[in-house]
Amino acid sequence: MTDFEKQARELVDKMTLEEKASQLNFDAPAIPRLGIPRYHWWNEALHGLARAGTATMFPQSIALAAMFDTEEMEKIGDIISTEARAKYNAYSSEDDRDIYKGLTLWSPNVNIFRDPRWGRGHETYGEDPYLTSRLGVAFIKGIQGDGKYLKAAACAKHFAVHSGPEELRHEFDAVVSDKDLWETYLPAFQACVEEAGVEGVMGAYNRTNGEPCCGSKLLMKDILRGKWDFQGYFTSDCWAIKDFHENHHVTDTATESAALALKMGCDINCGNTYLKVMQAYQEGLVTEEDITEAAIRVMRTRFKLGLFADDCEYDKISYEEVACKKHRQAAIQAAERSVVLLKNDGILPLKKDMEKLAVIGPNADSRWPLIGNYHGTAPRYVTVLEGIEMVAEDIRIHYSEGCHTMKDRVEELALPGDRLSEAVYAAKEAKTAVVCLGLDERYEGEQHDVGNRIDETSMADKPTTALPDSQLHLLKALIETGVDLIVVNMTGSAVELKWLQDTPNVKAILQGWYPGAEGGLAIARILFGEVNPSGKLPVTFYASSEGMLPITDYSMKGRTYRYMESKPMYPFGYGLSYTRFAYSDLKTETAEGGVKITVTVENTGAVDGDEVTEVYIKDIKSPFEVRNHHLAAFKRFHVKAGEKQTIELLIPQKQFMVVNDQGERIKDGTEFAVYVGGTQPDARSEELTGQRPLETVIQY
Repeated sequence: MTDFEKQARELVDKMTLEEKASQLNFDAPAIPRLGIPRYHWWNEALHGLARAGTATMFPQSIALAAMFDTEEMEKIGDIISTEARAKYNAYSSEDDRDIYKGLTLWSPNVNIFRDPRWGRGHETYGEDPYLTSRLGVAFIKGIQGDGKYLKAAACAKHFAVHSGPEELRHEFDAVVSDKDLWETYLPAFQACVEEAGVEGVMGAYNRTNGEPCCGSKLLMKDILRGKWDFQGYFTSDCWAIKDFHENHHVTDTATESAALALKMGCDINCGNTYLKVMQAYQEGLVTEEDITEAAIRVMRTRFKLGLFADDCEYDKISYEEVACKKHRQAAIQAAERSVVLLKNDGILPLKKDMEKLAVIGPNADSRWPLIGNYHGTAPRYVTVLEGIEMVAEDIRIHYSEGCHTMKDRVEELALPGDRLSEAVYAAKEAKTAVVCLGLDERYEGEQHDVGNRIDETSMADKPTTALPDSQLHLLKALIETGVDLIVVNMTGSAVELKWLQDTPNVKAILQGWYPGAEGGLAIARILFGEVNPSGKLPVTFYASSEGMLPITDYSMKGRTYRYMESKPMYPFGYGLSYTRFAYSDLKTETAEGGVKITVTVENTGAVDGDEVTEVYIKDIKSPFEVRNHHLAAFKRFHVKAGEKQTIELLIPQKQFMVVNDQGERIKDGTEFAVYVGGTQPDARSEELTGQRPLETVIQY
């Protein structure tokens, strides 16, 4: 086993103090006399390599979460790291070591999507700590590989208690109880560190309980490196350290900010505040040992990546791997597995011998909603319109943009609603319309710097969960025609769809997410029955945003399926299929590491399909249990029409524990309700599906 720690220490020992300090900047300069090339730490890979040219573009993270598939997540991580190596090998051979071209991939985002208005929620794996942890661990394992060296270095972000508001993130203090901290906001990070061995952790912009997250004794020293024994490198979010003195006002100068971050264990500064590290040393705010230990940690990561080795097994990965057909097909398959069928009055799947079809809406023929944010450049894009034309080439398509995504007109000189008559006529002409609505990265995403705003309508967080007025006007006009409508909603978050669920001529609703570069083909295949939809919601779709707590309130009261008190529109874990699955013969037994669940699942319909079995539990007696119930296991599998399968799942021992008011995870009861099926055990899921999960009570 290579001693990367020893190698790092020996190399750092040869550096001057100034050279050590220089290596703590995200754009680390070369040290030619020691054979150290320049290295840029910042690279992105949420759903494919971003911002450095061509790469395979998978569906956005929230869509990947809808697959409920750890095996597929690991494969996707592996494909991304293969392309990262291929591009790194190519770029470095040209001595191109620019930003977004290194092997330290600042993904995944394992923050909890607790509020549907948060703009960056689509970067996450949804609202559930257990689902997020399982998918995060799988993705990291795929990224990092299991070789002598790291294939690439994953980074869990943003540590911790970070999920909006975007416009206040540089000054905001996320105040959270000990229970919510350890029950909701930390479990995914803990799993990424302790189970996946994630190489990097990135701090958040905000403060948590008064301390800036990139300079927090509680988060960085006591928890991350203390309780969890994290051995990797810690990086700030970009320009977060300057917030210490400019916005959080916990320090007075940039020098003091650099010292605070370094003292708390921040190794890499994404930004320029660490240019003050040597001044902090001269003023006695940091020691030579502080600088040296940080330098050792960052050089250790570079050694673990094999960047100074002659025998790294990944140096021979060819550029032929980048966006190859095999990888792109995997991205299309992921999109097919991620789409969630929310409503179907029997209209889907569509018949390929239909004469005409209207395809309408601002997201029908736009690349914007395919890719989400933090994206690269795909070699090919397929919009929903293009996908339909590919799948059903003999159907006469009447296309209309219908409206602008956000503005009240498409053409600036026209009157408001300038595409409505075209859309209405196209729908009447075809008698059936696929209506593609939603948002894209311009309208839900990261805080925009003023100079980077797309236009006057661009935004980060959403003020409401309602669709934009322009799209509501379009929908109402189309509904008034009485034509059969199939709505494809392409958003990275929950929006209000209740009125569409209740509208008779809205015959079907698909949640298409941001499905990746060629995701329009996946959606078309589902519309025409070439693929059976199988995605499940990783977030709750609320009836409306009325009555929600302010986004600045980090209490979990009333939030997400675990604590909500109102009736959801579409529950977490919900998703329909073109077939039906029946559950029977539920058995439980104590096993090593937890409780083993055995259940029989039968496909009672006429179409082959994937099912996701979901297991929820509730400690019946403990006052510290979540208000409702919590996901404790899940498994995705394929069942042919008319066939049965016996499925085994393990509920981990940790899932039978609760978190008390002091933040301690304890065993507090012996009697547990266990629910096994294709949905949550809630009344709304039963109302929508006509089925209820199997239920039993066990002693454990």
